[in-house]
Amino acid sequence: MLPLSLTPTAQLATYACDPARSRGRRFAEAPAPTRSDFQRDRDRIVHSTTFRRLVYKTQVFLNHEGDLFRTRLTHSLEVAQLGRSIARTLQLNEDLVEAISLAHDLGHTPFGHAGQDALNDCMTPHGGFEHNLQSLRVVDKLEERYPDFDGLNLTFETREGILKHCSRTNAEQLEAREPHGVGQRFLARTQPSLEAQLCNLADEIAYNAHDMDDGVRSGLITLEQLASVELFQRFQKETLNAHPQLEGRRLLYEVIRRMLSEQVYDVIDTTRAAIARQPLADVDAVRQCPPLVSFSETMRAQSSALKRFLFQNLYRHPVVTHTTQQAQQVVRELFAAYVANPDDMQIDFAVRSDRFRAVADYIAGMTDRFAAREHERLTGQRLIPTEPT
Repeated sequence: MLPLSLTPTAQLATYACDPARSRGRRFAEAPAPTRSDFQRDRDRIVHSTTFRRLVYKTQVFLNHEGDLFRTRLTHSLEVAQLGRSIARTLQLNEDLVEAISLAHDLGHTPFGHAGQDALNDCMTPHGGFEHNLQSLRVVDKLEERYPDFDGLNLTFETREGILKHCSRTNAEQLEAREPHGVGQRFLARTQPSLEAQLCNLADEIAYNAHDMDDGVRSGLITLEQLASVELFQRFQKETLNAHPQLEGRRLLYEVIRRMLSEQVYDVIDTTRAAIARQPLADVDAVRQCPPLVSFSETMRAQSSALKRFLFQNLYRHPVVTHTTQQAQQVVRELFAAYVANPDDMQIDFAVRSDRFRAVADYIAGMTDRFAAREHERLTGQRLIPTEPT
């Protein structure tokens, strides 16, 4: 009998990432007897401290605003589910897709993109802040779980997928520390694995769908407003033709379910066609091609229109904007307080020589409610509640 970790590879396409041919870890480790390297990566991510914190980090709505809104954790699980479904059909490595999906938001600040923008503003004179790069920093350095190395010591392929975006300056710094490592493709303008490309698109599909759901649940957008979006309108009509009496949440859920299915099938068909046009002997050939995992042109246009609708009507809704401004004030004032008095941080952050990066790491690792409580402790102001309202 083959070892358990080897049995799935027979199902992989030649252009998929095979754990037996991984580019390895930065620190050599003996293989696990019953798990592939990518399965091991996934397990390390799930057991990490940073992953657990995602349950209390904002997606769109802050943690105190309701128990049923998505968090960074539930978002990551939805990305992993979509990613694995598509990967199986395309004969890509499901375990690698899951590992990347679960880790892709580990570097996100409290309060979602509002927190990231505020922290980046604070860090602009000191190298800036970007959550993709911070996610890599978490798995490479900030997690402290093993006796022989910092971070989680993940495989190259998982780390490559986590780093979706990277400026040239940051890529050059990564390349200087790790020649021919995860920063190199941003300098050579090559592509990551198909698994990494898939996670990037699954992320978009997931957040468009669940932000519609949460937006309607919050009362900030309505089904009537969504009906102005071509992609939603198409599946609302289809749903009502099949179920004329359907309304409310059941109608919304069925529309979103049909929309998700159509987007998944569109990605599969479009990607298969793109792969068929390329001589892909292996993963290295994938890296030399243009992006291959994508929507069709029609679905891309419709998805982009949905994103614009959500941006204008949900993310820029006055209620969300008000909360965003409060969240950014919390982050800015926390940053100033810790820079002025590093001893207010935990000791392992307070003693670091690079004070600004230490403060950024400390704030980025916070949950929404811990950041709000720390801000109240240091400033005496309660800008954001720390319990559900």
